[in-house]
Amino acid sequence: MPIDRFTFPGHSGADLAARLDMPDGPHLATALFAHCFTCGKDIAAARRISARLASMGIAVLRFDFTGLGHSGGEFANTSFTSNVADLVAAARALEARGMAPALLVGHSLGGAAVLRAVSDIGSVRAVATIGAPFDPGHVTHNFGASLDRIRQQGRAEVTLAGRSFTIGRDFIEDVAAANMVPAIKALDAGLLVLHGPRDPVVGIDNAQDIFLAARHPKSFVTLDDADHLLSRAPDADYAAEVIAAWAGRYLDLKSPAPPPGVPEGIVRVSEVDPDGFLQDIQAGPRHHVQADEPEAYGGSGLGMSPYGFLSSGLGACTAMTIRMYARRRRIALDHVCVDVSHDKVHAQDAEAGGTKLDIFTRRIRLTGQLSEAERDKLLEIADKCPVHRTLEAKARIETNLVTE
Repeated sequence: MPIDRFTFPGHSGADLAARLDMPDGPHLATALFAHCFTCGKDIAAARRISARLASMGIAVLRFDFTGLGHSGGEFANTSFTSNVADLVAAARALEARGMAPALLVGHSLGGAAVLRAVSDIGSVRAVATIGAPFDPGHVTHNFGASLDRIRQQGRAEVTLAGRSFTIGRDFIEDVAAANMVPAIKALDAGLLVLHGPRDPVVGIDNAQDIFLAARHPKSFVTLDDADHLLSRAPDADYAAEVIAAWAGRYLDLKSPAPPPGVPEGIVRVSEVDPDGFLQDIQAGPRHHVQADEPEAYGGSGLGMSPYGFLSSGLGACTAMTIRMYARRRRIALDHVCVDVSHDKVHAQDAEAGGTKLDIFTRRIRLTGQLSEAERDKLLEIADKCPVHRTLEAKARIETNLVTE
């Protein structure tokens, strides 16, 4: 995935460090991601969600808020209001590149920030929040005994997730005064609320309050037993899948015309994890699946194996060919089902040197008031399916190394 790293001026004029994850293929839309309180743009959940959106043609800008990560400025002087201003500045930086954001994604306090910022970013069509607080002041619960020192001394050091941060009184007063209801009620975009019912940091009641305050269109998806930071890869991947599928309903993700001589367009396969075998497969902005190997062969079993996809192609083509013939000849075929099996062991093929014979076995079920002659004819037609013919013939594979 192409990456563009740059800086832009935040609310105070300090340079904020940004990372723009671009799609490998056509750029169809742009998203802006707001990270959780004191986290940073490179947290695992942000990386995974950005990668998934980029795979469907959505460029994603994620940046470090003022005073965090690689961004300039002093964190102690920031507030919830300044975070919102940083988000608006990020949107302006995207607009200057001709990439005005259509989707906002916010994690934790970043979720509250995007809800507040959306009214100042006219290009937004959809907003997704993850574990967001309904009351931004909720974040002060993490300060413990330091809260009184902040109020009395003007600022104090707070330890969060093993790291020390200086929190100022302005931050405490700002989040305490923040009222999210007007911003949520005025939201003129699709809203997706994702929240874990067992989230110990921001309770599920926050998701309920956000959802009830918002107008339609709105959706709520539970993250089951995910923790607040989505630290487990399957939880972050699930959130990414949901956001990507949902966003397609609100963004104009029209694919450009396919290249000449490639009527079905290009299928892109991108590696998800170099330590495993999981692959992200994208065919245009609306068709996404994953491929993997079974756990017994070193994979995670999160998708079909490559031979599983090959078998599914044969089965689907067989069923479609039978249906087309039955429809054209007005045969009373109610339903067709094709079971396909392949006799090679998945991950061992490459090690075996490809010397075994491939055998695909099809079991075809035809339902309806069919005569024996019609059943025989439909079975004969099955062998004329294009994928069947491709597998029986010798195909030529042309391979080119892309160096840019």
